[in-house]
Amino acid sequence: MGRATDRRGVLRIDLDGVAGPSVRRPDNLAVEEPLEIRVGAAGPGRRKPLAVTMRTPGDDLDLAIGFLLTEGLIRSTDDVHTAQLCAGAETPNTYNVVDVVLSPGVPEPATDPARNFYTTSSCGVCGKASIDAVRTRSLFPVADDPLTVPAALLAELPDRLRAAQRGFDRTGGLHAAGLFSTDGQLLVLREDVGRHNAVDKVVGWAVRERRLPLAGHLLLVSGRASFELTQKAWMAGLPLLAAVSAPSTLAAELAEEAGMTLVGFLRGRTMNVYAGPGRILTG
Repeated sequence: MGRATDRRGVLRIDLDGVAGPSVRRPDNLAVEEPLEIRVGAAGPGRRKPLAVTMRTPGDDLDLAIGFLLTEGLIRSTDDVHTAQLCAGAETPNTYNVVDVVLSPGVPEPATDPARNFYTTSSCGVCGKASIDAVRTRSLFPVADDPLTVPAALLAELPDRLRAAQRGFDRTGGLHAAGLFSTDGQLLVLREDVGRHNAVDKVVGWAVRERRLPLAGHLLLVSGRASFELTQKAWMAGLPLLAAVSAPSTLAAELAEEAGMTLVGFLRGRTMNVYAGPGRILTG
């Protein structure tokens, strides 16, 4: 498996520095490498590539399974017969391929030549067509989830997430997604150069642990709340998505339509609730 961080020599420029305006020194960078996800039925022959995503190596099986779940291609861990890292063509081998064998009876995904299955570390899906698609695919009625969270407890979670971000401490270049219980316990944290990858890794962990739907839980992300992150949270049955930064208009619209709670700008003792304010207790 490839490394999550790497060291590289840089020229550090500090115009107010005592030792001079510039100095050469090593710096830690977040690794970004492609991961090819192959999916198909059991049997001889190579399974078809479904997607290539740029990600930070680590928890790749969670990433692949979470991606398949949030894309609506599988429904539970029972739909996956095996998932394993495979040798790629690189030398030295970085194992940038995940091979997923579907369980008997699970339909293979139809690869649309018109769809771009290459995704960068920052892209996702957007648009009204995607909203309509996720509305028909989601299995979990999150609007009925009775979860409530005191605002004071919610305000403490960014510090708990930040304290667990080891990769960010070294590089400053990794996004994080953390799954919390209703009492504020951090159950799992995943980091990645891509926001949506970090969420897929959390969802994939939950799939493999047979925790779906994630009713009564909340997801906190270290960046902004985009449409694709809201979609992924809904597909996993999460009633509440919180972000330390801003949401997008589509994220707010989708959260409202799904009956989710969407919190943005969760910083210090303040936050904005863009959808589902009834789950946030202020008294």
